[in-house]
Amino acid sequence: MAGQLNPHLMLLVPLAPLAGSLIAGLFGTRFFGNLIGRTASHSVTIMGVLIAFLISLHALAEVIGGATYSGTLYTWMTVAGVKLEIGFLIDSLTAMMMCVVTFVSLMVHIYTIGYMQDDEGYNRFFAYISLFTFAMLMLVMSNNFLQLFFGWEAVGLVSYLLIGFWFKRPTAIYANMKAFLVNRVGDFGFILGIGLLLAYAGSMNYAEVFAKREELAALTLPGSDWMLITVACICLFIGAMGKSAQFPLHVWLPDSMEGPTPISALIHAATMVTAGIFMVARMSPLFELSDTALSFVLVIGSITALFMGFLGIIQNDIKRVVAYSTLSQLGYMTVALGASAYSVAVFHLMTHAFFKALLFLGAGSVIIGMHHDQDIRRMGGLWKYMPITWFTSLLGSLALIGTPFFSGFYSKDSIIEAVQASHIAGSSFAQFAVLAGVFVTAFYSFRMYFLVFHGQERFGHQAAHDSHDAHDDHHDEHHGLAPGEKPHETPWVVTLPLVLLAIPSVVIGYITIDTMLFGDFFKGVIFVADKHEAMAELTHEFHSATAMAIHALTSVPFALALSGVVASWYCYMINPKVPAWFYQKFSAIYTLLDNKYYMDKINEVVFAAGARKLGSGFSSIGDKTLIDGWIVNGSARLVGWFSTVTRTFQTGYIYHYAFTMIVAVALYMGYLLMSS
Repeated sequence: MAGQLNPHLMLLVPLAPLAGSLIAGLFGTRFFGNLIGRTASHSVTIMGVLIAFLISLHALAEVIGGATYSGTLYTWMTVAGVKLEIGFLIDSLTAMMMCVVTFVSLMVHIYTIGYMQDDEGYNRFFAYISLFTFAMLMLVMSNNFLQLFFGWEAVGLVSYLLIGFWFKRPTAIYANMKAFLVNRVGDFGFILGIGLLLAYAGSMNYAEVFAKREELAALTLPGSDWMLITVACICLFIGAMGKSAQFPLHVWLPDSMEGPTPISALIHAATMVTAGIFMVARMSPLFELSDTALSFVLVIGSITALFMGFLGIIQNDIKRVVAYSTLSQLGYMTVALGASAYSVAVFHLMTHAFFKALLFLGAGSVIIGMHHDQDIRRMGGLWKYMPITWFTSLLGSLALIGTPFFSGFYSKDSIIEAVQASHIAGSSFAQFAVLAGVFVTAFYSFRMYFLVFHGQERFGHQAAHDSHDAHDDHHDEHHGLAPGEKPHETPWVVTLPLVLLAIPSVVIGYITIDTMLFGDFFKGVIFVADKHEAMAELTHEFHSATAMAIHALTSVPFALALSGVVASWYCYMINPKVPAWFYQKFSAIYTLLDNKYYMDKINEVVFAAGARKLGSGFSSIGDKTLIDGWIVNGSARLVGWFSTVTRTFQTGYIYHYAFTMIVAVALYMGYLLMSS
């Protein structure tokens, strides 16, 4: 029955992980003398996330029954009539995100017990990931831009701590600083967008801003003929480009693999990188007012989906292959947003969260079994030694490439169909990108799968630490299997999350597609203008989840995915000379991909060097010349000069002082005579 959710119960969702984080972070570390041990630290954080997950499930069930909540919990201050508040908006979009975030976080917490068991920062890591969960929940549950921005910045800050968790490693420090700075670029656009909406709508509350959408659509940016709503939406999306790693602000995500594998799964599957996708879907009433903004979103997503997939083909670090897969899939979600298929983007966000977390945690299980060697060229044949990791990773890979009946198929195929039905400018390029991306995704995914789990056993022949790719944990220890040593399956705390994530990776798409895409699940939450017909076309063509999967067996995307798997199998299992020939024949392309399109070099030469020169200029002119030279030293010189002048009158002779007084009186009398 329709009603209102209990706000006090909803408040427990973010506060429970926060409480666990504070207990583990304060009492489980040297900050307060390490008063509690490892067991207490991981128990209290897991309990906090478990409570949040159970309440989120309850909220989802209530929302499906018609209950919602939108209200203010705390008013911080009111400035010039603008209320700065903390409040919740719990609807179908929020409830779904709450369940996804808390479930994946719970799996990561359990998995961390096994993965980080030998790390001296064990308690600190649990404190960080619980704090990260709190920040993401505050973001998705917000009903106003102030709280959204707080959660937005909080996940960025905690990700900085997590990516640089092994702070004694220079590469980790470089990676977390890179992530922090690149996200600041996106966040600058984000806060500009919020500022524009605040200035012209006069509120930071979602509902109040959306209520003035027609008024905003009629305004132009002062001093230009640009539509105000277009500029505001593009600025908001620039923020999403940073958080959701869209080209060209994608450069931080692959380097963030320097963090421990559990946080790679949490950041890159269900939390930080999906924040931008969630935000644009939440802002659908605004984005629907500007086809220009939608076109911008569509083209950026298409570039990311295709060109980041190419980079996954040449990666040899198992985590980086999955990382570039994340970039490509985020591009797919962004393409759906640009095609006005917001519900499809969110649907892919949900399915992707499960199978991508599964693939990341599966990669971490392989890393443990290989004694922290990450180079897929030194693996092979692991299916015999790690059967649970092998089978769950296979399921995750099948879901990723869009195999019919698997969860990834329903969301990915829906994106392709939505783009084909879209008439937004740039949709032709987007259509090519998402179709070509199907082949590319299948190729690099099963390249990794075959090299890791099948074929010749290539481990134990050389010291793995000779490779720069082979580092993930325990950086001061030997990496890789010794000669004659065999891989091993990981403990149950590692394999249990794999099994639990594999289940939704297979079935969640089949179960939920009818309700989420073609039912009333997002009714009144996501807004699509009548002129954008992509979702209407999808609804017309959909009959059932079973019929959709069967029909796909004769479709172009399935043929492309199958071709990618077969090509990968032939190149890496049957005839390994083929990829070597390609690398030699197309060395220029390989060099381009190996240097990641030289984006890092461009950023370093153009932007970083420019910033350094600008900083040097400010330092030379502003700091040394103006502040030090004129203000600090100049004032000292002025005082010294004045002291030198006045010192000449301080002789100690009375007649000198009398003469000075007479001169002063004469000057003053002259002044009075002249002024009268």
